[in-house]
Amino acid sequence: MTNQLSHVKRIAICTGGGDAPGLNAVIRAAVLAAINRDWQVYGIRDGFNGLLLPEQYPEGGLIRLTRNSVRGITHLGGTILGTTNRNNPLHFPIEGADGKIEQVDRTDELVRAMKLHQIDALISIGGDGSMAIATALAQKGMRVIGVPKTIDNDLDRTVVTFGFDTAVAFATECLDRLHSTAASHNRVMVVEVMGRYAGWIALHAGIAGSADAILIPEIPYDLSFVATKIRARAEQGSLFSIVIVAEGAKPLGGRTAILEGEQVGRAERLGGIGERVAAELQALTDRETRVVVLGHLLRGGTPTTTDRLLGLRFGAAAVRALQEGRAGVMVALDPPNVDYVPLDEVCGRMKTVPLDCDTMLTARDLGISFGD
Repeated sequence: MTNQLSHVKRIAICTGGGDAPGLNAVIRAAVLAAINRDWQVYGIRDGFNGLLLPEQYPEGGLIRLTRNSVRGITHLGGTILGTTNRNNPLHFPIEGADGKIEQVDRTDELVRAMKLHQIDALISIGGDGSMAIATALAQKGMRVIGVPKTIDNDLDRTVVTFGFDTAVAFATECLDRLHSTAASHNRVMVVEVMGRYAGWIALHAGIAGSADAILIPEIPYDLSFVATKIRARAEQGSLFSIVIVAEGAKPLGGRTAILEGEQVGRAERLGGIGERVAAELQALTDRETRVVVLGHLLRGGTPTTTDRLLGLRFGAAAVRALQEGRAGVMVALDPPNVDYVPLDEVCGRMKTVPLDCDTMLTARDLGISFGD
């Protein structure tokens, strides 16, 4: 979508949802690209909390970003602005008159706060939740550019999201390390990685790290097939096995493992699938089994070169989009270029692993079990 009123003087940047390696690269590129156009840049603290909960920030929930603010941050993990996966402005939790917590839509307040601070446009960096918020703000007349971020790589309309490559690289390194200890003790090692609804991390790291079985949300598993694979390896002289499982994987006819159910203002917390799979495999194979949960280790740390470059490209492209008069779009990787796609074509859609893609076919040809 293109808006003829392309004049911009002041923009804001927001990072929402879970953190991901490469966020600071996006911020740095957007800030420098904007300043080089003589725009002022402000950062919103902790998602949109800086504007919706200003009383929590004595120093200000909206901070001026300068060249000094973003100097030397490209290689840093996390986000200098802070982030949160709570207090979604579309479903903001508040205490009602009866003392009960209810959810309200505070996006109108958010738009008013932007106008109060004379913000002409917003760059919203985040995953599916952040893109839904960005879409709502765009529909209310706010000029918004979305930047796709998730280590799960499950946002549609972009070939890849930044943060994914770093997560896969770290998971692969962990699998490499686990091979030696698993072989030394003749153990089955179950490695749980993030991936609520899509198995991209488990699939890519599992293949690159020579896993023997990969369990992903797209394929409900039957552990008897994995157990058969483990026993066959033992008969061939390989007395250890590596199984990687995405947190959202579930057994055939069963449900995902949940640590904490959905609460007001907060999504359900997945977890425990690694322990469940390990216990069942040990019972099925009678082989000593151990569990490693990588969890938030996948989110932290220094971004890879790929994620740094992608973050910088996305941040600069977001500013160019505003200069070109665009609004209500998300920057997206469409190799070799960064393109723009309408936000409303991204919301409510998830990019899961196609079961007939070349990467899946490669895994099948290598003899990797998917529990099916």
